[in-house]
Amino acid sequence: MKYMIMITMNPTAWDALPEEERNEVVARIDPFMKKLSESGELLGTQALAEPKESTVVRVRDGVPVVTDGPYAESKEYLAGFYLVECESKERAIEIAGQIPDAHVNAMEIRPVVFSSGDNA
Repeated sequence: MKYMIMITMNPTAWDALPEEERNEVVARIDPFMKKLSESGELLGTQALAEPKESTVVRVRDGVPVVTDGPYAESKEYLAGFYLVECESKERAIEIAGQIPDAHVNAMEIRPVVFSSGDNA
């Protein structure tokens, strides 16, 4: 089963960490992804820019309306995701708990129900 593990970041909590701890978290990301890749469970991962870099498109009465900035003002935002394929939701939860910044950010796990023309 495929699962998306979405990283919800609170920049205030991240910025409150000592620089040394932030550096340690970042240093653990590559080894974590390598281990997950070697197990065959990591299908992909992406980091997203901050919400201030967002563009929102809404179509109203057939006309695209484009605005800069995030869809919604919030203290937390979607910072990125891991797409994994593993045997169970319990394994996805285990993986999410091993993500190096899980102690600072929230990891939301959702089953993938449709993926590029195939059923997940």
